[in-house]
Amino acid sequence: MVEDISQRPIVIKRIKKVAGGHHGGAWKIAYADFVTAMMAFFLLMWLLGSASQGDLEGIAEYFRTPLKVAFLGGSSVGDATSVVKGGGTDLTRSSGQVKKGETIVEKKVLDLKAADAERERLELQRLNQLKIKLAEAIDANPLLRRFKKQLLLDITTEGLRIQIVDEQNRPMFASGRAELQPYTKIILHEIGKMLNDVPNRISLSGHTDATPFPTGDKGYSNWELSADRANASRRELISGGMDTNKVLRVVGLSSAVLFDKENPFNPINRRISIIVMNEKTENAITQENEAVHVNDQTNLDASTLLTPAN
Repeated sequence: MVEDISQRPIVIKRIKKVAGGHHGGAWKIAYADFVTAMMAFFLLMWLLGSASQGDLEGIAEYFRTPLKVAFLGGSSVGDATSVVKGGGTDLTRSSGQVKKGETIVEKKVLDLKAADAERERLELQRLNQLKIKLAEAIDANPLLRRFKKQLLLDITTEGLRIQIVDEQNRPMFASGRAELQPYTKIILHEIGKMLNDVPNRISLSGHTDATPFPTGDKGYSNWELSADRANASRRELISGGMDTNKVLRVVGLSSAVLFDKENPFNPINRRISIIVMNEKTENAITQENEAVHVNDQTNLDASTLLTPAN
């Protein structure tokens, strides 16, 4: 039987040619990806090397617990207040990621500091008003106006300081004694009345010049004299109407704190210093007294334990 060639299927073979083979350009793409990855790696290393310790801790915390940081937030990397969650607004911070609870504590501390600053501002304003009132009272009172040069008013770190100083021909006390002159009593009476206008407590200190007693410091000396004069002034302030509870401290400083350091014998060194204390100074003295009381009680308890029973 003769085969019909026209009925046979036609097979077409197409040969796919790859131009260049292994010498083509596909490797360039792979190499470009490799170079890009290396550049990103070295850029990352540079950024980590220039970041602060706090930033590094924040980044590490984020990658350890990313969801925790995103939900709890903080004040650095991963701040929940950021538009992009997990991204801080200030990468120069020295502190790392903190929890929301810690942020609340920090806010409370800042609020307390702000309240303390406002209280100190109001207190300073009140002391300045008292200073102005005292100055006006001195000018308005003919008796006090005569002694204006002997009354020094200024604001210190401890509060409002009122100093009553001696003049050469007008001493506050009898020579070598704690007996107040009549005009000194008038000054203290007027000051005592005005001190009740503020809730602050006061500190009194007596000062002498460097002229020693004949007996020196072995007997009655400038230390005892300055303390006696401070207490005499306290009594006159109370006699003038000042509340007895306003006095927190009375000390005699002899000539240890001179007004005129260049001339220790200057009469101006003989003075009474009244400090209307601010809250900070008052708290410091109160805490000091409480600490002394605790130590004394501890020593008393220890001596009781050590004392043998009869």
